[in-house]
Amino acid sequence: MNSKSVKTITSTDIAKRFSFKSTPRIVVNALLLITVLQGISLVSQLFAYQASLHEAIDKVERRISLDSAFLDVGNQTLNTPVNSYAIFRYINTLNAKLMEEGYPVLVNAIQSVTYTSEELDKARYPRSYTTLLKNAEQEIEIEIVSKPVSHALAFSWIALLAALCLVPVFALNTRKTAKQKAQQVQDALPPTPKLIINLQDKTISNGVTDKAVTLQNKPLCFYTALVRFCIENPGHPLPVHKDVPNELIALANRSFGRLIELGHTKRKRPDFNANLDKTLSEIRAALDDVFTGFNEEKETYYPPRAQGEGSRSKQHSYALPKIQLDDIEIIGN
Repeated sequence: MNSKSVKTITSTDIAKRFSFKSTPRIVVNALLLITVLQGISLVSQLFAYQASLHEAIDKVERRISLDSAFLDVGNQTLNTPVNSYAIFRYINTLNAKLMEEGYPVLVNAIQSVTYTSEELDKARYPRSYTTLLKNAEQEIEIEIVSKPVSHALAFSWIALLAALCLVPVFALNTRKTAKQKAQQVQDALPPTPKLIINLQDKTISNGVTDKAVTLQNKPLCFYTALVRFCIENPGHPLPVHKDVPNELIALANRSFGRLIELGHTKRKRPDFNANLDKTLSEIRAALDDVFTGFNEEKETYYPPRAQGEGSRSKQHSYALPKIQLDDIEIIGN
């Protein structure tokens, strides 16, 4: 049966992809969003109120103009008085209809006949508009009152909900820090191989591919010691025709002792001075295998081969002049 591996996305992965602003900035952004959206809502309500107010006034004026033929509003030409009782009843009927249909206006007076009612007071209808209707025989003066602007303005729950939905978007930090930019560049670059010496399973690898090569005890211990020696003594030559330095032998013996502790061997310590060329050849062969496709990076870890003959080959050094502490990792040390 084939099993599929499930990739778990951790909080660290999310933090790498997204970064958030500080809590105070998120709170400030949230308050600004609520304020702006509530302001937009109030402005919209104000425009809607003004539009509905003008429409209501136009409808009332049109209604009175159509009913004026049947209203006893008096006639200046004929010098007839205004029928106050009839006008009052008309205003009462008209206002009842306006309130029933939710209009923001009421008629306060027609031809100086003022309508008095508990509903129609200065506090509820503070704004007044006077209109003069004219026809061939008479003029009709109308006073219309309207509710205050505050009557149309209210807190918008939709704006609040929209602001809360937008807060997470504005909480994201869209400006990349120098560290994030550097991390992004680093992530975009191909991985760099690095020498990994694992004493626990007696292998060397490059940290990029899954390729790991097993070494025998002697070349493994000698190479581990060589790497440490060259890091601690940069520029120190290691000629092939001379004995291995005592410091390097001590480091190799210490690595061999670690293999004994790990249970890999019970034999006595090998002679690291003997068959040095063979030991170096085994190390080079393993590095050639591990760093296949990484020839440039391999040079850092590769003990140089002797070139030429005679006196030139005697000057050859198998030291690693380029290696640094950051270039290696030793597991089970």
